[in-house]
Amino acid sequence: MCKMVNNQPPKSVLFVSFGSGGTLSLDQFTELALGLEMSKQRFLWVVRTPQENIAAAYLNTGKNIGNNPLDYLPQGFLERTKERGLVVASWAPQIQVLSHGSIGGFLTHCGWNSILESVVLGVPLIAWPLCFEQKMNAVVLRDGLKAAIRVEENENGIVERGYVSETVKQLMEGEEGKRIRERIMDLKIAAGNALSQEGSSSKALAHVVQKWISGK
Repeated sequence: MCKMVNNQPPKSVLFVSFGSGGTLSLDQFTELALGLEMSKQRFLWVVRTPQENIAAAYLNTGKNIGNNPLDYLPQGFLERTKERGLVVASWAPQIQVLSHGSIGGFLTHCGWNSILESVVLGVPLIAWPLCFEQKMNAVVLRDGLKAAIRVEENENGIVERGYVSETVKQLMEGEEGKRIRERIMDLKIAAGNALSQEGSSSKALAHVVQKWISGK
């Protein structure tokens, strides 16, 4: 994996990950794969074994544990995308990936940890929430922080391959992507200030610790 990202131009690779528990339906898994292929963009995709349908797809239920998630990719996908894409089964060191210079975007399920890591590291986002608070987080990212493009589902709850392709291209090389990249850099600076020794986050944590020590 390191060799692949090391050999790519700066800010040129889209990191795709739905977290440690997020899975997709088989139909959506296929549409995402074909959309990434259609986009012609470089990508690093962490894949988890898909579920049979949307209802079972929000969290990995364990039904398919033991199966190789690469077996569910469209026929010939790995061969057709081998020059610009890398697919990793089940897990990748997310912070290490996001902090790499070749990473220029993050397609995420909008878990809060993933959002914080992306903002602190200055990586623009595609918001693809699956369930729970992730949909609210996606609204904050797109409408509040102006730091993400949010995917749109069709009437059957599927994000179609053409839309995936256009969204990825827009983030990585389009005008909206440029605006989001500028915005995320502003947020990165703000996050760095908050985490500095005299920043608001550091002061708030110190205040909590002092309360614990005093027993009040």
